[in-house]
Amino acid sequence: MDLLKICGAVSILTLILTAGALPEKAREIASSTSHQTANTSVVNQSINSNSVLVALLDSHYTELAELVEKALLLQTLENEVGRHNITIFAPRNEALERDLDPEFKRFLLEPGNLKSLQKLLMFHVIPKRIHSSEWLTESAESSGHRTLAAEHLVLHRKNESKKVDLATLIHPDAVIRPDGVIHGIERLLIPRSVQEEFNKRRSLISISAVLPEGAPEVDPRTHRLKKPASPAPAGAPPALPIYDAMAPGPSLAPAPAPGPGGPHHKFDGMSQVKDFIQTLVHYGGYNEMADILVNLTSLATEMGRLVSEGYVITVLAPNDEAMAKLTTDQLSEPGAPEQIMYYHMIPEYQTEESMYNAVRRFGKVRYDTLRLPHKVTAQEADGSVKFGHGDASSAYLFDPDIYTDGRISVQGIDEVLFPPEDKQMKLSQQFMTPHNPSPKVPSVVRLRRGKLLEMACRMLGTFGQDRRFTNCQ
Repeated sequence: MDLLKICGAVSILTLILTAGALPEKAREIASSTSHQTANTSVVNQSINSNSVLVALLDSHYTELAELVEKALLLQTLENEVGRHNITIFAPRNEALERDLDPEFKRFLLEPGNLKSLQKLLMFHVIPKRIHSSEWLTESAESSGHRTLAAEHLVLHRKNESKKVDLATLIHPDAVIRPDGVIHGIERLLIPRSVQEEFNKRRSLISISAVLPEGAPEVDPRTHRLKKPASPAPAGAPPALPIYDAMAPGPSLAPAPAPGPGGPHHKFDGMSQVKDFIQTLVHYGGYNEMADILVNLTSLATEMGRLVSEGYVITVLAPNDEAMAKLTTDQLSEPGAPEQIMYYHMIPEYQTEESMYNAVRRFGKVRYDTLRLPHKVTAQEADGSVKFGHGDASSAYLFDPDIYTDGRISVQGIDEVLFPPEDKQMKLSQQFMTPHNPSPKVPSVVRLRRGKLLEMACRMLGTFGQDRRFTNCQ
């Protein structure tokens, strides 16, 4: 009986202690459950079935959605949507499948270039809700909006079409959700930093993959190549001047000299020329210059060959406003586009800093151009570099260092340059031979009168008949 009492007391005490501990455990479980519920509610509040991100993954912009998943950006975009509305500019699938450069697409999908892919995709997202009705009118100034890539996109109008930088808006307000908007655009938007990184990677690969070769020597007497005495280091400048390596013109000209690299060039000139032309297009405002280099002339191919041979070039690129001032007569003559472009190419590697330091130190600097024998004059003006020979044909350095890769330098200017009209120079060019660059000016032979002719002219002059004879005049 006593044992039963003791067991009963112990059980009662255990129940009392357990009852006292139950509220604390219940509170802990309840708090953890409420914390998990709160987290779930926050996630559901930031991303739900009606979110713009879900609409992007379920839309017909499948290529962009796949890139977002490969770049591991879903969580980052969910956090952005949870804080504010967003605007997504989605390129059409064809722009990512067929229109994109295969080398550039391979560069983006390499594991080591994940940051470049993320920056490119974040360049298509603005942390703000922008409807198509909020585009500015064509007469208003273009507006820049900061993207998630920390770079700006410019929204403007051109010829009654809405533009996002260089891309045209083809499906405005394609998807509208409470937390964002998706607009369809015709092409991929590439930030300048990603394009420069791609150009630098490709240039370094093409240079490092080539074995060093010897450069030839030139006999100064015969102006011909000799066998190299010792191999030259990789990347050494060519022995021949750039004018000997240029393609012959329509008239008589010397055949292009063999390059210093032989059959194996030191540089991939075509890729570097392609890079700088793509940079011109993506930079904006220099489409006419790129069109002339690629479509109207074969200068892009010739520049690529020259760079492959080891030569360097600085291009003074007029912007679209300056190119629009050219008349049809100026471009219709045979070889006129080539001559205009040749005058804007300097066979040296110059940057904005090097040219400005030169004009600050020497006042005026004359640079050789590929349009022989004309030179272009540079001088300091208003804290910048001014090219030309006067107000009639002068241009300012407007966009410095658009493209610089160590071989090709592109400097944007605001006018088209023309060489000064010099009749004596034109006369010299007509009598200049390929093997003798010094001009041969024809000498005018004047007949000398004899004594008998002078006496006859005097006698005829007394009778006023000397004008009838040409030898007496």
